[in-house]
Parts: sequence; C-alpha cells; structure tokens
Amino acid sequence: MQRLQKYIQAVLMAVAMFTAGAALPHGNGSFSFVTPAEAAVARTIQVNGNTRVEDETVISYLTIVPGRSYSAYDVDESLKALYATGLFATVDITPRGSVVVVTVTENPIINRVSFEGNRKINDEALGTAVRSQPRAMLSRAKVQADVQNILESYRRSGRYGASVEPKIIDRGQNRVDLVFEINEGAKTGVERISFIGNKAFSDGRLREVIRTRESGLLSWLRSSDTYDPDRLAADEELLRQYYNKKGYADFRIVSVSADLDREQNIFYVTFTVDEGEKYKIGDVEIVSTISDVDPDELRRLLRTRSGQTFNALRIEQTVEDITLRVSEEGYAFARVRPRGARDYDNNTISLIYYIEEGSRAYVERINIIGNDRTREYVIRREFDIAEGDAFNRALLDKAERRLKNLGFFERVAITTQQGSSPDRVVVNVRVEEKPTGEISFGVGYSTVDGIVGDISITEKNFLGRGQFVKIAVGGGTDTQSYEFRFVEPFFMGRRIAMDLDLYRRVDDANDYRSFDQETTGGAIGFTLPLREDELTVRLFYNLFQEQNTDPDDQSTNINNCNTSKLSLAVCDSLGTYLTSLVGYEFRYNTLDRFLDPTDGIYASFGQEFAGVGGDSYYIKTEAEARAYKEILADYGLVGSLAVRGGNIMAIGDERLRVSDQFMLGGTLVRGFENQGIGPRDARTEDAIGGRFYFAATAESVFPFPIIPKEIGLSGAVFADAGSLWDADSDLVNLVENNGGVIDSNDFALRASVGAGIRWQSPFGPIRADFAYPLVKEDSDQTQIFRLSGGTRF
Repeated sequence: MQRLQKYIQAVLMAVAMFTAGAALPHGNGSFSFVTPAEAAVARTIQVNGNTRVEDETVISYLTIVPGRSYSAYDVDESLKALYATGLFATVDITPRGSVVVVTVTENPIINRVSFEGNRKINDEALGTAVRSQPRAMLSRAKVQADVQNILESYRRSGRYGASVEPKIIDRGQNRVDLVFEINEGAKTGVERISFIGNKAFSDGRLREVIRTRESGLLSWLRSSDTYDPDRLAADEELLRQYYNKKGYADFRIVSVSADLDREQNIFYVTFTVDEGEKYKIGDVEIVSTISDVDPDELRRLLRTRSGQTFNALRIEQTVEDITLRVSEEGYAFARVRPRGARDYDNNTISLIYYIEEGSRAYVERINIIGNDRTREYVIRREFDIAEGDAFNRALLDKAERRLKNLGFFERVAITTQQGSSPDRVVVNVRVEEKPTGEISFGVGYSTVDGIVGDISITEKNFLGRGQFVKIAVGGGTDTQSYEFRFVEPFFMGRRIAMDLDLYRRVDDANDYRSFDQETTGGAIGFTLPLREDELTVRLFYNLFQEQNTDPDDQSTNINNCNTSKLSLAVCDSLGTYLTSLVGYEFRYNTLDRFLDPTDGIYASFGQEFAGVGGDSYYIKTEAEARAYKEILADYGLVGSLAVRGGNIMAIGDERLRVSDQFMLGGTLVRGFENQGIGPRDARTEDAIGGRFYFAATAESVFPFPIIPKEIGLSGAVFADAGSLWDADSDLVNLVENNGGVIDSNDFALRASVGAGIRWQSPFGPIRADFAYPLVKEDSDQTQIFRLSGGTRF
C-alpha cells in the first residue's frame, strides 16, 4: 500500500508540473514556471537509496535521458519500468531543476524459503512450485503468485480447502526469511459420479471405465477419488474409446460438470452423454488410386471384418498397418483414409479404406519435452519416422499409443506445427513422467504352501533406459525362492525384446511331493513381434540344475533310497541333473487388460527341446487358449472359457524322470489337491506324473450386488474338467516289475463344480474357492477348500 501511495504521488506531481506548469528554482532563489509548451530537460540523473543495484542499472530502465527533454509520460513510464524489475519496494522520481532525482528502496534479499504445516506435499515438491528462491530479491507480486501456485498444487492433489499465508521475517541487513504457513485442510473427495443419457451401460459399469473414483471406505489408500481436471479430461477420452470399441460410432460427450459443495468439501461429477446407435461392420473394401498398389494384396492386413462389432481401435490399427506396408513399397507420402457409410435401417457401417498420394511434407524436427528422467532415445525409438522422413499422421498416432502403453508416463501428447517452410513439419512430443519403481513386501497364506512371504524391488524404466529390472526373494514353510530378471525391450536397436532370468528355488517335501527339490538356473530369450500388439514369438534357451533328494537321509542315490516311503519311480529320479534346452512360443493376445480381463482372446503354443548338452532328453509341447466376454455388462458379469493341454516325449531310449513329467491338480482342476490327479504308485501314493494332460474351465465372475464395489469383493461360479495320463513306460515297468501297481495311468475324465470369492484387497488379491468333484478316480486326492492370496505394503 505504501508503494502504491508513493507511486500515485509521483505521478500526480509529474502531471502537475508538466501540465499546470512546474516551478523551477533559479540561482537567486526565485522561481519560474515551465508551461506545457516548454518541455523540461534533464541535465543529470541522480540515484539515491540503492545499495546493491548500480546507478547505471537504475538509469538504464528510465525513459528519461540526460540532455533530452522529458514529460509526465516519461516519468510515468520510468516508474512502471522500475517497479516491473522486481528489484525495488518503493520508487520516487522528483525533478529538481535540471536534475532528476530517483529515490529507491531496494527489496530485501531472501535468506531462506520454508514451508510449515505441509504433510501431504513435501518441501521438495512445493519448492518446485514457487518462484521465490534464496539469495534472490523479495518481490511481493512474486510471493502472491507463489501462493496461488501452492494452492494449485493442493487442488491437484484433491485439497480444495487448503489455505496459504506468507510470512516475512526480518533478519536484519535487509535480509528476510520467507515462510509459507499452510493449512492443508481435508481431502476434497468426489462424493458421487453420475451419468445422464446412458442406456447401453449402467452407471456402475461406466464408473469402472474411468480413472476417477468415488470416495469411500478405501479413500485413504488412493488419490483417484479427488477432483483433478486433467484426470477428468482423460476420463472423457476413456469413455469415447470404450463406446467406440463397443460399436457406438456416434457416441459423444455432451458435457461434464464438477460441482463443489464448499460446506461439505465434496464434488459431484456428472457426465452427460449421447450414446447413439450400436453398429456392426458391413462390407469392407480397399480402394487405391495408386496404380502399383494392389488392394487385394493388402486385405490380409485388415483387422475389421464384415459382421464384427464396429471397433474404432481396429480401424485405426488397420490404417497404420496399411500405411506402413504401402510406404515400404516406395510410396512414402501415401495416405490411407477410412470412410464409413452408415446404413441406419440395419445399423451397419460399410468401411472403405482409400489409399492415395498425400501432400509432400517432411519431418523437419522432433522435439521431446518433459522427459527429465527418461532418455530421449527411449522415446524416439517408438516412432516409425525420424527427422527428414516423409510426414505421416497415422504413424504419429501409432507412436503416441506405443508411448502410452510403455507405462512410463502419466500423460503423452503429440502435436505438430509448420516448420521453416510449408512442406516442413515440426513434431512436438510432450510427456509427463510418473514413478516407475516399486519396493514391495508381501506376506500371505495358502492351503498349498502355508505362510509365505516375499520382498521384491522392481524398476520398469531402469536408469531412464526403458529397461525392466526385478530382484525378488521369497520364502515360506516349505519353500524358498530367489529371482533376478532383466528385460531390454530394444535389443541391438531393433524392436526385439531380450529377457534374462536367473533363479533358484528350494522346495521341501510336503503333503503332495515326497522328495526335496532344489532348482538353480538361468534363461535368456528373445521376443519378436509378428503382428504388433497381437502376435509375438519368443525364442529362448534355458539351463538349470535340479537336485532331487530323499528327505529322510538327504540321499541322492537310488540304492540308498527309502523304498518303504518312496515309490521306486521317485527313487529312480533322485540325483543331480543338468538340463539344457531350447524352445519357442507363439502368443496371440487381444485381451483388453492383463489383470481381470473382460474381453478378448489369449492363445499360446510352444515347444521345448531338451538335449542340447546336459542330462535330460525330451520334447515338450504345450498349448493354451482363453476367451473372455462380458455377458451382462450392466451387472459386471464376465464369462470366460479356457482350455489347456500338453505332451512330453523322451528322445531316443532315454527315460523321463518324475520331475520332468506333467503334474495336475488344484491349480487347473479345482476340487483336487496339487498333484492330486493322474498316475500314482498304489503302495506309497506318490504322484509320478504323466506324459499327456488337458484341462478346461468355464467360469463367470460377478460383483456382489449389495456390497460397494470399492470394497473389491466379487464372486465366481465355475466348472472344471481335466485329465493326466500315460506315465513314462520305463517308470511304470520299474514299479510293476517289482510287484507294485500304478493307478490311474489311463485317460479318465475328472470334473468339478464350485463357487469362489475374489477380493481385490488393498493388500493384494485374495482368492477362496469351494469345489466339489463330480467325477474322480479312487486314487485321486481331493481338496474341497482352497485359499490363496498375499499382501503388499
């Protein structure tokens, strides 16, 4: 206020002097008046009051120049310029004859900037939000801006009731401490999320699509139940993507409102939507205006088929695939434009992909912004174009999706602007990084392994290089495990993922395994994309040493084996063996998410060939397929079907060991113990494994209708079936030639039905299943109740 008063006085004085006439002293003590027609001339400029700022620096900001005439306008502009520097608390400009006197009071120097009362946001985070810094001059305007920045930080963390009061503490010698006293207030939660205009999907289903959550019992564990305008904008895009993938091509968001109840400190969020009609795909055609491009040869790239539900993501991926293929054939500027023709009577959309020569434009520069930790090359390698290449928007969209899928960034935005000429394009890539490291401790209980615990350190973006590193140690009543895993997603600069695993596992004899087992080994693999986002192949090499021991005397010699307790087949497998194998695995994956998928297919087929050195010689083949689909989307009912099978064959005259063969039990066919199904020594009841197995499951998962969804409880009903048969003939002969009997060695179907409870608890997933075997063999070992789970903290 004092500075404003002085500023007004100076302006009024200048105006009075140069509009009404200023009294200028003469040497004899008399005065004369200068009228507006007679401009004053500053012969010299005198600076008073400054201690740190040089006279020349002050004079450099003035519009008054020695030796030249000046007016009230010049005084006014000089005052503004000096105040704008932020160096001075007060400024006074007074003409004294031919001398213009500039009197200033310098702003104090900030000795220290501190924050008090903050618990939810640490000092380091708040320090980046303020512009006032130690050893800089104090500016009251800057302090007020800092207050608003701090309040904005708290609003983004969901605390709209926060208040900030700046305090200035005088430390003498024109130095001060700047203290921001903060009252954080309570978290401003989202009390209710409502949808207006939705008919195809319920409010509850759409709440699961978006990231914003309603406040509830678990609010203390998460921050997604606070109002964040950026997250709300991302939620709009998530809703569009969800509806567009479900066939609603005309879906639009009419409005989004967030109403704050200041008395209760809560938000009410409302999405108003227009769903439109649901469409299926009609005819699909490819039309090319480029004579050398044959549309028929490109049809195999189509991800949209007639009769399928309209899916905007599949159209986008098809455009990208065709664009890349045509550019590889020498048409770098080709553009693929999808066009849809709606048949409103039949609710179908016929698609035509037009391929044409696009305008010639080149990528002049790609700017990467916001990557404080992630190396720039990690971002650039996700682009199929580089500086100097032909510009293509479809390839930029593909790169944006890849960057989002990395999981390194909170937000990714790719924009373009014209470069140095009309045919040059500058690409700006803005990213906002998020934490990618995790230290987790776990403890849990299962009916199989008893109490188990683990500790792991995981980093998804190691040193900002995009590499994955995990170190884990675990243990329980009967088991200990150690693991190191490293993944380089771009091996040798190519889109080939290289993974390296080192592991050790110690398993003591228990209720379902009659011998001790120690396994130490390592593996290296290379994963190549055959069709991005869907089909991959992994080639791998695995080397491990396995030691099987009699638990009574720790003997690894069959001659010392306790045959009164152990099957001869188990005794034959005791010892230390080195296994060296190579293999491959094809994977097809269209699941909408890895954990708790609601739609899509996962399938795999792989083989292992043991005998590249070592003591084991076999060929193992396994295949798996799983399909998920929402049965009643409004109620969250998801159905799934799964089938899995395998075969292992010894090479030449070699014998398979018990530990080489497949085991089957409660993990695939519930209602049975681990290793509870299949060939078994009738005398000792030891499972000896089998060379063939298959398992199938039909399951429906649903949320409990009364319990709030935020609790994370859901139920499941299921039916399982499977079989394990045909143990290695040498093992069977060994037992039978010594008077023993092998039970259940032939194919025999087992089946069970049951129900279960799933709890996505704040401490990790917990699962309890009750299963009743409908079909079983007399020698099978059953288990009605099965509990598994763990905790993370």
